[in-house]
Amino acid sequence: MAAIKQSAPTILRRNQVEARTGLSRSTIYAKMRRNPKRPGDFDSTFPKPIAVGARAVGWIEAEIDAWLAAQIEKSRAQANESEQARRGGKRTDEAGAIR
Repeated sequence: MAAIKQSAPTILRRNQVEARTGLSRSTIYAKMRRNPKRPGDFDSTFPKPIAVGARAVGWIEAEIDAWLAAQIEKSRAQANESEQARRGGKRTDEAGAIR
């Protein structure tokens, strides 16, 4: 029986997370920390970093990718809701016909 080879998870450093997400350093850390002065910045769904050294952290690539996919879905759902509200609550099917 052939053994299934699993690849090790890829760790992204902060600059790679910035490039992948388009977020700044301060925004990344704001998403991970509750701040009573700015409660809207905290995002409990943002992936938590892992320690990769005494003074170094990284993020698991698959978790960042999953978070990005969820952000895309959330954004598109909000866009669809806005479009429906703009049309007066009328829904359209896939062909664009108003129901």
